[in-house]
Amino acid sequence: MSWADSLVKLSTYEVEVLQKRMGEITQRRRDAEMRLLMLEAEAEAEAANARGDAEAGWYHIGFVEGLRARRAAIQAQIDEIAVEEQGARDALNGAFEEQKKYEQVAEEILLARRREAARREAAVMDEMGLRRAAAGR
Repeated sequence: MSWADSLVKLSTYEVEVLQKRMGEITQRRRDAEMRLLMLEAEAEAEAANARGDAEAGWYHIGFVEGLRARRAAIQAQIDEIAVEEQGARDALNGAFEEQKKYEQVAEEILLARRREAARREAAVMDEMGLRRAAAGR
């Protein structure tokens, strides 16, 4: 295995690791968004309950205050995850670019080897032709 192949393998591994990390971050963001949706649904159910029962209306005020705090905490978490996700996406794009560079270098090395082998074969054939021509004279 050449050094170029090793670099391609390492860069491929790095891309896979970053893809896995990106998937985990995306899942965490989706989970947080789902918690926010569940909180909204809970708020709607509580509001409907408060409209139907006057005594529950008194408790609804405290619930709404708690709801605002929980909503703000979850939204802050979503915003934090979004920043982390953008950083991971940038790192993944960089890793893809590096992988492509290494693959191109490996391909160029392979093509250079093939050209050199073809050049040597042509030189051998030319030499054989010259020897036959010299022997035929």
